[in-house]
Amino acid sequence: MLHYLTIPVTAFEQNCSLLWCDQTAQAAVIDPGGDLDRLTAAMQQRHLKLTQIWLTHAHIDHAGASAELAERAHVPIIGPHSADQFWIDGLPAQSKMFGLPPARSFTPTRWLLDGDSVTLGQSTLEVRHCPGHTPGHVVFYAPEIGRAFVGDVLFAGSIGRTDLPQGDHATLISSIVERLWPMGDDTIFIPGHGPESTFGRERQSNPFVAGT
Repeated sequence: MLHYLTIPVTAFEQNCSLLWCDQTAQAAVIDPGGDLDRLTAAMQQRHLKLTQIWLTHAHIDHAGASAELAERAHVPIIGPHSADQFWIDGLPAQSKMFGLPPARSFTPTRWLLDGDSVTLGQSTLEVRHCPGHTPGHVVFYAPEIGRAFVGDVLFAGSIGRTDLPQGDHATLISSIVERLWPMGDDTIFIPGHGPESTFGRERQSNPFVAGT
């Protein structure tokens, strides 16, 4: 069975997720934007072994500490989609712009495509390519626990911004409708910022996507 813990990191309060398989104690970190000592402490407290880093997209608050964590733990970086390579290349400049600790660019061990899957211990998660916030944004869906880790595609009461380079509002709405809603109204999603919600609740009350 999968378990997860949400750990807000960086000045942007980005929801980094620690995900693990209780049968094997293997863990993945989704979107390690920073504060690696806090992430490491959480894993040590639970006697977990980090085996992978998964990225939804390559904005600094989600990917800024990926290269350092991969080097420390000797683990692969998986994701996002290759369309976000230009954001990865720009991580050093992003860190300077926002006054964050220096970030290094990197090449993921594996790029992800829509319909791919990732495996953690004895569990498999589905990958959906959801461009719009960034062109290479992906989400991770864990049907066995009814959870989706959606990065900055959708929030409780809002959606991801689309005014950054290669963002596109119409594309983002299409991603939400075509890639997220089919997961079912009861699916609980963990956004990149803020509280969890369900797809059903957002379809009813989120002013950006209500009625879609």
